[in-house]
Amino acid sequence: MKNRLFYPAVFHKAEEGGFWVSFPDFPECMTQGDSMDEAYEMAIDALGLLLSSIEDEGTDIPKASEFETVDPEDGILVIIEFDMAEYRRKHRSRAVKKTLSIPEWLNEAAIRENLNFSQILQEALMMKLGVNGRQR
Repeated sequence: MKNRLFYPAVFHKAEEGGFWVSFPDFPECMTQGDSMDEAYEMAIDALGLLLSSIEDEGTDIPKASEFETVDPEDGILVIIEFDMAEYRRKHRSRAVKKTLSIPEWLNEAAIRENLNFSQILQEALMMKLGVNGRQR
């Protein structure tokens, strides 16, 4: 699965001020904000929550509609960029204990060098997976 996803959203002016946001690809997903900036940030969060729920269920994440095919009706069409890897790092960074086996000589050499096994494993896994290692 790609980490960067782009989905069309429609921003509507709310009668009471601000904006409400709908997603043509996900009619059940809506959010709002007092300003365009806040509505955009809320749209990213709402999309992230929905997409991570779909992923947790083991269902394939649907392909986004082509923006040319979306009718914004009375709103403004905006493309929301969502980074799944960044969302996972922010919202799923709880530590998980792992047990592993390495040769005794390697363990002793690493201890002599005062190396942090967890940090090295995390860095190696991120490099192998091709993800950016920025922490929250």
